[in-house]
Amino acid sequence: MSNKRKLDLFFQPTSQKKIRVNPEEGDPGATSTTSGALSTHSTFPFPVPHLPDDIIEGLASVPACDAKEINDQPELDLLYFQPYIPKGVERQLFDFLRGELFFYRVKYQIKRGGFETEINTPRYTTVFGVDTSSDFNDDGDIIDNQSNKPVPKDRYTYAPRPIPQCLDHLRQLTEIFTGAEYNFCLVNYYANGADSISYHSDDERFLGPDPSIASFSLGATRDFCMKHKPITPKAGESPPEQNLKAPLKLPLASGDMVLMRGKTQSHWLHSIPKRKGKGSEGGRINITFRKGVKPYATQNYMQYNVGDGNVWKWDAKRSEMREWKPQ
Repeated sequence: MSNKRKLDLFFQPTSQKKIRVNPEEGDPGATSTTSGALSTHSTFPFPVPHLPDDIIEGLASVPACDAKEINDQPELDLLYFQPYIPKGVERQLFDFLRGELFFYRVKYQIKRGGFETEINTPRYTTVFGVDTSSDFNDDGDIIDNQSNKPVPKDRYTYAPRPIPQCLDHLRQLTEIFTGAEYNFCLVNYYANGADSISYHSDDERFLGPDPSIASFSLGATRDFCMKHKPITPKAGESPPEQNLKAPLKLPLASGDMVLMRGKTQSHWLHSIPKRKGKGSEGGRINITFRKGVKPYATQNYMQYNVGDGNVWKWDAKRSEMREWKPQ
């Protein structure tokens, strides 16, 4: 089946779909169309609205252009969409997600030189999903995928969170065009050019071999930098010639998407460096979809993207993230 046919089928039933509304917001057991409905779960600090109909309609045109293949260096395999989400819709989606999602400013301990050091994550983060060993039933409870029974209490230190509809809709669209499956959604908010993420690779064993990772950008343009990992020489041999070009730099604009696949994660590093001067003031949202195949994926993502810190939410009047407290 072609991607176009899959997309038509995906959107066909949208207007007829019934969705359960949070009983606290209406009559118990009431249903509603997509507009006005909420994603709720016991792990959510507050409900997350579903995507408005106009954004869903705009996403029916994805991808907005054909992808550019970038595979001219060793072990590099990228698809670069400029853009993936149509212009105009990407700004609506950015404003919606920034205003409605909950975020965290995670702090964690690492060892450097034999000493414990506290690290403040230089961006706002949040994560949703669960690895392939488990799933959520209709009541939102975590069940084991093999036995269909509640998971053992010691499987997860941090309780997993289901992907809310506003992100799951984009996940499903992404699966159609990438041919991959995703069960995690990580969201980073970079408030300005001072927020960043250092060079790293998403090559953890809990993602399986050669993972496919789809990375979306919304909001301010930021550079996405990539460089090949150093090649360690074999014992007694000189370092091999790598025949590499200069590090890759992609200016990710709002609506762009980079699909990293194949051997990219095992051989390449990527980062979002700090930015100064022109274009450093605006906020940026990065959404990545990936597939965790081991329980530790859930533990790792929850620990380093939610942690034990306070909840943050966008304050439109002050134009900044502020700590959120239940009323």
